[in-house]
Formats: sequence, structure tokens, C-alpha cells
Amino acid sequence: MSTRKKTGTILEQARRGETPAAVLAVARREGVDPDVVRAGVAAGTIVICRSGKGRGARPLGVGAGLSIKVNANLGTSQARSGLEAELEKLKAAVAAGADAVMDLSTGGDLDLIRAAIIKASPVSVGTVPVYQAAVDTLERHPGRLDRMEPDALFGAIDRHGRDGVGFVTVHCGLTLQSLGHVRTQGRILGIVSRGGAFIAEWMHRRGAENPLYADYDRLLEIARRHDLVLSLGDALRPGCGADATDRAQVQELVTLGELVRRAREAGVQAMVEGPGHMSMEQIQANVLLEKRLCEGAPFYVLGPLVTDCAPGYDHITAAIGGALAAWAGADFLCYVTPAEHLGLPGIEDVRQGVIASKIAGHAADLARGNPAALARDREFSRCRQALDWAGQERLAIDPSTVAARRGSGELPSGDVCTMCGPYCSIKGMREVLGLNPAKTTQPKTKKTGTKKI
Repeated sequence: MSTRKKTGTILEQARRGETPAAVLAVARREGVDPDVVRAGVAAGTIVICRSGKGRGARPLGVGAGLSIKVNANLGTSQARSGLEAELEKLKAAVAAGADAVMDLSTGGDLDLIRAAIIKASPVSVGTVPVYQAAVDTLERHPGRLDRMEPDALFGAIDRHGRDGVGFVTVHCGLTLQSLGHVRTQGRILGIVSRGGAFIAEWMHRRGAENPLYADYDRLLEIARRHDLVLSLGDALRPGCGADATDRAQVQELVTLGELVRRAREAGVQAMVEGPGHMSMEQIQANVLLEKRLCEGAPFYVLGPLVTDCAPGYDHITAAIGGALAAWAGADFLCYVTPAEHLGLPGIEDVRQGVIASKIAGHAADLARGNPAALARDREFSRCRQALDWAGQERLAIDPSTVAARRGSGELPSGDVCTMCGPYCSIKGMREVLGLNPAKTTQPKTKKTGTKKI
């Protein structure tokens, strides 16, 4: 295994049979052979995002054979633009188990906010550069998004790459043809992607093709220069169940498949973003479509949200859809918080959104036979049989909630909980089944003198 200093992008190194440090880091964290990760990167079925000026954040591995990852969206709005609040949300997201965060800020000093989040984040950071290009244009020319020049858009992407982001969402698959499908399809909600709406408005006002599609080679040059992962955005994702899997959405996916191939040829890593709102029976088909049309590229899904009418509980609707999507082959879940469709999330919204998506991802990892996930559940069950509350807290997806309930007296240490009390089935069955609780949690030892090995 080569460990000499590498040149070129991670994808180019992997194709040469080299194993960059980021590949080794991902393999260690996943408990996977580094050659498996390297081969996945070389084939484009795994992407590795690195962040930070010195690439100091933990590398993010997403794709085939790896555990399901969860992203948490952060960022200011025009109504709320406090940097300190966003940094607190970052801490909450990471503490809850987020594998990556995205800065979606549209209010305040965007450069300052992005730099601060990158500096503070121990996990990979992604952005949507069109937000900055659009906001800057509209601040100078209110109501005139058509004044946004392509140079400004590509300049924003380049600036984010220089700042050290690991991946960028770019809405390259929205074309004049697919926009025409939106107009004729009869969608209820049209385009709900904010970045997609910016691009669509620009195209409409200028009567011109999407510059991210028309000048895709320029985008690839920037991405290769900074070794950015392109997250090919789903500008035409359905915003309600009635709009799901229509011509516009599928046409965009066909285009993204072509762009994935061109990115790989240029030595640039790419993943594909997906829906969105859709009912449960459509999720598996959508994942299979993406994997087929995009040649196995990692699939990054928002939800999917399986019903439209649960505001305040959309972390649950998204977790249901996320579990189904990940079980079917999706690789990366973008969290949805209880505040979705209602307002900018607070710290507790962020925490609940991450936890819900982590549960969905873990459930899918179990269904997909991930060894680490299976081992964790088995060990948790052993702790439950032994009434080992400390062990259950340690292995729980949300240890803080277990600790809080234990502290309230609901889960007394070393004894039964208040649900069954003296009628605890686990405690009562020990004699019937001949179980010794100590043996369920302690490894067997072999005596050699006075030492245990």
C-alpha cells in the first residue's frame, strides 16, 4: 500500500492504485479494508469529502459498503442572522451524531459565517454557492436576479472551495427542457428547491440556459482545483407527494447521470441529490432509478417526507422515508427538523432532527447487514437482559435522553424500571431460563496463575 505524498484529486489517486490518508481514515472509522474503500472511490460509488483550510475535519465517506451518513443543515436567514446561534447549532448537531453539516446561510456576513463554521466544525462542511451569488446580486439590484452574471456564480463556487468546504450543491441538471416540463406537467408546488428556484428565475428572465449546465466544464475545473465533491442538486425534487416522480424530476435525473459520468472523466467526485416529498411505495423505485441512471453514484436524499400534512413532526415523516430510502440503497440522509415548513430551526429542533435521521440510518444499516450496526444492537440487547442501565445509555443512539430519564428516577440504576416494577419479565425469567446476568456482559476468561486474559 503506497503512503508517499500524493498528487491529484482523491479520485485520480485511487484510480492509480494509491491510498490517500483520507481513504485510510474512512476505512478505519468504518472498520472496512482500505482497498475496498479505495476501489469504491475509483469506481465512483464512494465519495470522500474533506473540509477545513488544512483539511483538519474528519473525512466523510459516503457510498456503497459504508454506513449511512446524516447531514444537518445550519445557516442564517434574512430574519435571523446570528453567528453565535449557528455555532451553537453546530455543536448540537455534532453532539447528536451528525456526520456532516451544510451552511445554507442567506443573512448577515456570509463569508464570515461560512469561515467560522468551517473553522469550528470537526465534520465535513458543505454549502450551496448559488445562495451567495443570488443574495449578493439582489442586495445590489433588488428584484433583479437576472443581473446575476455567470462569473459571479462560478466565482462563489471557487471562493467556497478556497475557504475549505468539502462539498457543494450545484443545480446543474435544471435545463430549459426540464423547466419546460415543470410548466406543462401541472405541478401543485412547482419548484421548492431554493437554489433551483434562483436558477429557474434567472433562466426565465434571461431566456438563457442554466450556466451550471451550459458551462459544466468550467465547474469541473474549479472542483478539480479544490478537490471538491460535487453534490448534484435536485432542483426539481417534488415539494409534495402529488408532484413526485413526474417528467420534470425524472428528466433532471437523466441529465444528472450524464453529468456524473463527465465528472468522473475529469477526475472529480460526484454524488446525486434526491427527493423530496413522495409516498412510501415510490421510494424504492426512485432509489433504483438513481443508481441505474447515475451509474451507482452515492445518493443523498432529503427525507423523503412520506406525507405532506404533518407540520411540526416532519422529522418523523422524513425518518420514515429516510429509513426506506436507505434500505433501498440511498447512502446519505439530509435531516429534516420539526421546524421544517414552519421556520428556522432552533437548537432543540436541530438535535431532534439529527437523532431522527440517525435512527433511520441505523435501522437501514441493520437491514443491509452492516456488521457494526448488528453488533451494537446485539450488545444493547445483552445490556437490557442484564438490566445494565449504564450500558444501555452508552450504546443508545441518544444517550442524553436515557441519562435524563434515569436521573428522573424512571430508570433506577441496577434494578427494574417503573413500567413493570416487581413484575419485570426479564428479571422474572432468569430462573426459568437459567440465566446468569453477569455472564451476559462479561467476556469469558481463562485463568493463568493470578492473571486474567
